Amino acid sequence: MLVLLILLPLVFGAVVLLRPNAEARRWALLGTTLCLVIGAFLLGRFFTSEGGPMKGVGSFEWFPALGLSLSVGVDSVAVLLIALTLLLGPICVGASWTAIPESRARLFFGWLLVLQAAMVGVFAARDLVMFYTCFEFTLLPMFVLINEFGSTNRHKAATKFFLYTFTGSIIALAGLVYTAWAVGTRAVGVDGFTMDIATLTEHASRVLSLREQGFVLAAMLCGFAVKVPLFPLHTWLPLAHTEAPTAGSVILAGVLLKLGTYGIYRFVLPFVPVAVYEHAPAIAVLAIIGIIYAGLICWVQTDVKKLVAYSSVSHLGFCVLGLFALNSPGLTGGVLYMINHGLSTGALFLLIGFMYERYHTRDMRQIGGLGAKMPVWSTFMVFFVMASVGLPGLNGFISEFLCTMGAFVSHTPWTAGEAAQVGATWGPLGPWFGFAAGTGVIVAAIYLLTMTAKMVWGTLREPPDHADHDDDGPHLPVDLTAREIMTLAPIAALCVVFGLFPTQTLIDAVRTDINDQVAFVHQRVEEAATSAGEHLAAAEQTRTEAPGSAGNPAETVEPGVTP
Repeated sequence: MLVLLILLPLVFGAVVLLRPNAEARRWALLGTTLCLVIGAFLLGRFFTSEGGPMKGVGSFEWFPALGLSLSVGVDSVAVLLIALTLLLGPICVGASWTAIPESRARLFFGWLLVLQAAMVGVFAARDLVMFYTCFEFTLLPMFVLINEFGSTNRHKAATKFFLYTFTGSIIALAGLVYTAWAVGTRAVGVDGFTMDIATLTEHASRVLSLREQGFVLAAMLCGFAVKVPLFPLHTWLPLAHTEAPTAGSVILAGVLLKLGTYGIYRFVLPFVPVAVYEHAPAIAVLAIIGIIYAGLICWVQTDVKKLVAYSSVSHLGFCVLGLFALNSPGLTGGVLYMINHGLSTGALFLLIGFMYERYHTRDMRQIGGLGAKMPVWSTFMVFFVMASVGLPGLNGFISEFLCTMGAFVSHTPWTAGEAAQVGATWGPLGPWFGFAAGTGVIVAAIYLLTMTAKMVWGTLREPPDHADHDDDGPHLPVDLTAREIMTLAPIAALCVVFGLFPTQTLIDAVRTDINDQVAFVHQRVEEAATSAGEHLAAAEQTRTEAPGSAGNPAETVEPGVTP
């Protein structure tokens, strides 16, 4: 099923490119809906079948002499992100039904399907070759979508997006390849060069010195932090979001940004845990700066789409903070944030796109007070803003709460004991990190509620040239159509379900894998600390036993001779 979920979008993408433009939408909707049905079956089978944490494992030998193969498999975190990707597929097709001119439908929907295949490949990959191939290949479809179907400044946005992410990915590749080389040449029991992620995870932290781990950490963060994006590598995102078409913004916020946080979870934490523990406070400071700084920028925005784009920088700062808390609450919150941010922020971009189709502006100084004229749109707008703010009872609350709490309680040194094995409070951060991140929640409430007040309530404001656009493209009613409501309703339902029943739906699903990840990191850090203590004790013993030392009184130093 995993291989099918990668190949089917490619097949339907080829069909879309070969069929007439008038049929492109229908074929794209059929392909993405079929993938969603298969994905739902995969999700149900994953959580009901017995076996280890990694399921659906399959491998194809590519270059056996070099130890290269293409293999797939998923754990609970990967399968949930695949499910999110597949859910947004038909939603993006439906949202673009009238936004994309029929004369260019083949190009748009063909590349959209290729992008879905690449994203599923990233989460399903179990070797570095397949992971990195899919990870890099996501650049090309998104570049085309922004460059060909974006707004006025689309060429600059597409170029900046490509250069930032491609440069970071190349540096990350160097770190990943160095890790594979080190494991292949130093690890006991590894027969030659390997790209298998499970093998690298098992041996990387033991064969890399602390200095090497620091360099590998920096290299991998260059690629993954740009994707997140983490401050100060975030400057490509607002422009790309603002200029991208609606479906591009939804995919960018919903899935593509999660490639960075998923890379941190899958590679950074288990490959270089000791370096992560040493440098986690510095990375957490960058995350907190991004939370507050991006929030303050949102506060003064007049472009509603750019406001939501900058809010992603702020929100994903919480996700990174939770991941680097290195305890169970923090990692659980970080993983939940990947899912919940994709739902609520993706829905906000859908709503802004629907409004833009009707008014051809995103300037809050020209448009507002739409509650009276577009009550259905306004209802959805208020709902998803509340989810993004983190209102208790909706999906955003539990994610922010766990990330902030994980940082707050992450203040006890790594030591042996029952609590350390549980991983509830151990970590390198502390209360001040949680307190500082908590101020970002207040800032987010201010700018999101201010935006809602301007867009929904008050006196109706419409662009002065609004009437000139009435004949542009297909005629749309004043409020949302049934098609547009159908794209938003599933997301709204999931926001309620995940908000009211987070434990039964998401937390229980990822609990085992999260605890295993925390235990693994803790074990490796404790091993490094023990090894360092043994080396220190050996060095101290050697020093005390040296001739002329205080620890060996039989050896004396002649008067006047400097020892």
